[in-house]
Amino acid sequence: MFNLFSKNKKNKSNENNLYAVAEGKLLTLSEVSDPVFSQKMMGEGFAIRPTNGRVFSPISGKVTSIFPTQHALGLETPLGLEILVHMGLDTVELEGVPFEILVSEGEEIQPETQLALMDLSHLEKESKCADIIVAVTNSNQKLESLILEKLVMVKANEKIGNLKIK
Repeated sequence: MFNLFSKNKKNKSNENNLYAVAEGKLLTLSEVSDPVFSQKMMGEGFAIRPTNGRVFSPISGKVTSIFPTQHALGLETPLGLEILVHMGLDTVELEGVPFEILVSEGEEIQPETQLALMDLSHLEKESKCADIIVAVTNSNQKLESLILEKLVMVKANEKIGNLKIK
């Protein structure tokens, strides 16, 4: 187990399971090439270097926002953790072209809910990194710990760890 962030309390009722958003290599945020994410300016989290373009929800909860450029979505768990799913690096300038969002704001979601499709070949053609970043944007206020069970190749929807709120 990789305890990426913990204030070391134990309370199962304050946990949310965490699932892989895509098939690919699970990475720590420090392995992401964008300092906004690698230095955790957006919050604690993880990334996946995808092997295909199918993007799923990392949590049970609801969709709170869809960015106009379709490169990112905001999600919220029932326990109030705010999750950013950011597809690719420096992809805002692509104005949504390589992304297809498959959910709507306000929609209830589960880990098996497909959120989006990414055109990985288009991202490669544009010389953009396809890493999918998952960040808990209210980490400082709400997050007690983020624990990943393994840092290996993962399958979409596979349980990879858990989040605990304060």
